[in-house]
Formats: sequence, structure tokens, C-alpha cells
Amino acid sequence: MIIRRDAAKPRVLMGKRHGGHSFMPDRWVFPGGRIDRADYRAPYATDLRPDVGGLFDRYLPAGRGRALALAAVRETWEEAGLLLARPGQARARGPWSTFAAQGVLPDLEAMDVVARAITPPAVGKRFDTWFLMADAERLTSLDRQPDCGELEEIDWVDFDDAMSLPLPTVTRLMIKEAVARMEDPSRPKPFLRYKDRGMRPTSL
Repeated sequence: MIIRRDAAKPRVLMGKRHGGHSFMPDRWVFPGGRIDRADYRAPYATDLRPDVGGLFDRYLPAGRGRALALAAVRETWEEAGLLLARPGQARARGPWSTFAAQGVLPDLEAMDVVARAITPPAVGKRFDTWFLMADAERLTSLDRQPDCGELEEIDWVDFDDAMSLPLPTVTRLMIKEAVARMEDPSRPKPFLRYKDRGMRPTSL
């Protein structure tokens, strides 16, 4: 979740999925995706903040939290054509080659954890998703790079307007959580998972 604060109301980056997708067609979502093996060895300009890295380490194997954050940066580039990065040079292969070609490296320090959610067993495609947040001022540009982005369109949407879009249920929950977190950054980070035929929310 990338938050823009240069107007009267904060806005969040949303993207519309193509209608031809078999999964959540025409829905508005945050950029994101699954970890690639290349994310474990991708170079970066800044590392995770100690509190963020420590939170990942409590739940994930060593190195997976950083790979998860790098995947979020890469997917934001691939899906939305935006770079959460700082100037830097490094050799990169595979899915990171076009990112590195921009003369930048990922800015992991910009990221914070919002929540974690695991989809219920009845869902056809299950996901264990960590939702991350960063300020848009950490982007190299607010403009989408030409000929970039897998999402059909992207937009900066204020939170009230975002709630009126066709959203997945978990996205709607995360928008509410982002609003609450901006009002109280110290609030507990939700962990949403399903047990005993119902959702059992706890905190990370």
C-alpha cells in the first residue's frame, strides 16, 4: 500500500485487474504478488528497519521477510510501473533486470507492516499475505513509467472513494486498517486467519 499525502485527503495507490483474469477480474487491488526465488538475492539500497525485520523474523524463516519486502517492491514496478527505490547501481538478472536498468535499487527502509491475512480453506486459491505500507514520497516518481505495468489502470484514490470501488473483501479490510493506522501508528498489527470455521483475528 503506497500512501500519497500531498492533497487535502490522503490517497492510496490502487490498480484495476484486467477483465480477462480468471481470478478477481475487474477488481481494484494493491500492487502485489508472490515471492520469486530471485527476491532472495536481489540487491537493495536500504535494508528493512529493525522493528520491521524483527517482526518478520518472529514468524518467518531467516531471509524470507526481506525477500517478501523485495517482492513487494518488484511487483509494484511490474504491475504499476512505479519505483520504490533510491539511486544505485548493481547487476541483476531475471525479473530484477529491468528494475536495475533504471539505475535504482530498492528502498526497503521505506516499508512498514500493516497486517497479515491468510485466506480461508474454502477459497480456491489460498494466500498467506503480508500487507505493507510506504509513503509515496519514497517513490522515484509519481508518474507511471511508459510501457510498464501489468494492471489495466492505476489511480490515486482517497480512502472514502476507494471503498466504493469493486474490491476484494480483504482489500476493503486493509483500507480500513490503513486509515486507523494513520490515526494511531502504535495500534496492534492485525493477523487475520481462519480457524474452527471462522475468522480468528489476533495481533502480530
